[in-house]
Amino acid sequence: MAAHAVRGAPCRVRSGSSRSPGALLRAGKRRTVATRASGEYAAHYEEFVVKTDGPVTGNGIALYDITPQVKGALERSGVTNGVASVISRHTTTALTINECEPRLMDDVRQFLAKLVPATYPYLHNDLQFRDIPVPFVGKWPDDEPINAHSHILSMLLGQSDSVPVTEGKLVLGTYQSVIFVELDGPRERKIGCQVHGMK
Repeated sequence: MAAHAVRGAPCRVRSGSSRSPGALLRAGKRRTVATRASGEYAAHYEEFVVKTDGPVTGNGIALYDITPQVKGALERSGVTNGVASVISRHTTTALTINECEPRLMDDVRQFLAKLVPATYPYLHNDLQFRDIPVPFVGKWPDDEPINAHSHILSMLLGQSDSVPVTEGKLVLGTYQSVIFVELDGPRERKIGCQVHGMK
């Protein structure tokens, strides 16, 4: 199942509060959800593929909303209370939870390209000076991309995230989505999702 490129409605802006940030924290509400569990633990793992052949910029960066795929894995798991953990199986991709508004995603792409520019003289990109691991002798460096910037961005952003599951639903905020970040595209990417908890 392929994820779709980010599309969405414009962000709704909430009016500000006159209270101080400290007052907002003190005024916060705690919510306890009574859960009914049969006592049966379940774990479900599945993978899905994202083909990042859509709006990939010249620097290889693209963002995709994969929330529908995570929700699908949750539904197939039968878990009602637990956690959905998502991991990218690649070293030049990332995962994050945020608002998936198209103009914000453009801002993120531009910011990441400036934060870790592809044109910087990274040591990783000097292929002729690298020690070639045994499994790659004869294949490498011919098919090795110049992508140190993508690895660095992946380390900064992170490659996994978790979302609580309560009463069979992902516990995400109103504007939150699970976002897959391609940092070295276009490519075909695998994402793993494990849902575990009580049925």
